[in-house]
Amino acid sequence: MAEHIKVLVSEEEVDKRIRELGELISKDYAGKDVHMICVLKGGVFFMCELAKRITVPVSMDFMSVSSYGDDTKSSGVVRIAKDLDEPLEGKDVLIVEDIIDSGRTLSYLMKVLQERKPASMRLCTLLDKPDRRVKMVDVDYTGFNIPDEFVVGYGLDYAQKYRNLPFIGVVEGVE
Repeated sequence: MAEHIKVLVSEEEVDKRIRELGELISKDYAGKDVHMICVLKGGVFFMCELAKRITVPVSMDFMSVSSYGDDTKSSGVVRIAKDLDEPLEGKDVLIVEDIIDSGRTLSYLMKVLQERKPASMRLCTLLDKPDRRVKMVDVDYTGFNIPDEFVVGYGLDYAQKYRNLPFIGVVEGVE
């Protein structure tokens, strides 16, 4: 199984960068509470690790938005499969995403969430593929810019497998 996966970002590099992001977010949100919104399923691993490294008060909510299905390329059709449990009005919101690829999903999601009147809204992603961007989104916190390869691990999957890998890897032979 894992023998077909080449390490792109090691577990140590991921841990170090999440610690740095936690420090930066804590400084930027000093004196405030941060309401983290995890984009399921991939963002769970990243959000949990990030939340542990943020020193200001944190609350969490979860949302499932899909544009992939079991394919490796975004379909361009975005749908909300699970909406938030809490209202956003007046909250300082931090959307936590595993990867930003085309930008379609996040562009749509941010527009929907902005209509719910948060006090502020920022975006944090573990991985960014700027070369694949179709819709522009402003990313406030980025873990790693990566090349246009299909990646797995740390919450990212290929047909629901490999999410549990503690590193970011490339499944060889997948386009």
